[in-house]
Amino acid sequence: MIEVDFRAVDRKDLPPPTLDFLHLDTLWLQVTGTLCNLACTHCFISCGPKNDSHPFMSLDDVRGAVESAAAMGVQEIYFTGGEPFMHPDIKEMIELCLEVAPLNILTNGILITPEMADWLAHKFKTAKYSLDLRVSLDGTTPKENDAIRGRKTFDKIIASVELLWNAGINPVITVTTCHADLSAVEGRMKFIELLAEHGITQPRMKFLSPFKIGREERRDQGYADYQRLVEGDLLEGEEHDLQCSSCRMVTAKGVWPCPILIEVPEARMGISLDDAAIPIKLDHPACYTCHVEGVSCRT
Repeated sequence: MIEVDFRAVDRKDLPPPTLDFLHLDTLWLQVTGTLCNLACTHCFISCGPKNDSHPFMSLDDVRGAVESAAAMGVQEIYFTGGEPFMHPDIKEMIELCLEVAPLNILTNGILITPEMADWLAHKFKTAKYSLDLRVSLDGTTPKENDAIRGRKTFDKIIASVELLWNAGINPVITVTTCHADLSAVEGRMKFIELLAEHGITQPRMKFLSPFKIGREERRDQGYADYQRLVEGDLLEGEEHDLQCSSCRMVTAKGVWPCPILIEVPEARMGISLDDAAIPIKLDHPACYTCHVEGVSCRT
């Protein structure tokens, strides 16, 4: 984490940094838009059962984006939402992506059935490229997790992790550190111990700082006026660490620089990946979190 007292100067009138687009390494696909089976209180794009501001992508939408990305040399693909396993064409989407690049799927796991776990395990073993899953869990007890993800979700998420593990897939458990103690070593060890109790002997973990936008802004608080980037803030070589220099997010409504900003209309870059192969201004407060906390949405 970068420790800088940005309040030392008045930054509101200073221009933001410009970040060049280096190349397309990572393609993000918002396959189920903003529709989700949960309505988590920390969701930075306020996904939920009733939020259809970004609708489902069609299979042709996904195919077109993947073909364009392949022509640009994409190295990995991510599915997110919403909840990707709500999509009726999820299997076909997985199969077409695994013909082009490694695929990561971000999920809460609740909709993964035994049949789906077995099908994913088969793809995990036989596909041309690697398949990985990230399952979100935001506490080591029902009280901690369910306060963020909803009533009785802890047990369902743990059950899905066991299902995947027993099928032969070791998912990455992704934790957004809304509970401050979970970001420290002791808090992280609690997850390792929890997973060991459920037979996960080789736990894989990813911890993410919350973004103070969307529903999280209402749960906790938004960004302060000084929490934004200006010219001169970026460190030497940081352009290679900020994923927006080498990724783009495609939804049914167009292309955005990253997964965080799809509910920011002015951040929309166009209708195609070619439209979005241009520099961007790091002028949104969420960019502050990626810079200061060193956040990357990549696995």
